[in-house]
Amino acid sequence: MALRQTYTVLLPFPTGGGHWSTTGQELDLLDVEASALLCAGRLALKKTEAVEPASASNPEKRPPPKRLNNHG
Repeated sequence: MALRQTYTVLLPFPTGGGHWSTTGQELDLLDVEASALLCAGRLALKKTEAVEPASASNPEKRPPPKRLNNHG
């Protein structure tokens, strides 16, 4: 199941059926729905609050990214 994210409208745009969004309106959209509107500067991803911050005593360890060697 695809996840939706909440976006805030920066510049109004047509939403279909003769209706338009309004500045400051919050919309739940799929990434594919929001992609072009983000690129055009009409949407901004709403900042979400962290549900539970990571514990300082038990930080998540990630391996370093692998580097590609272009020398044969």
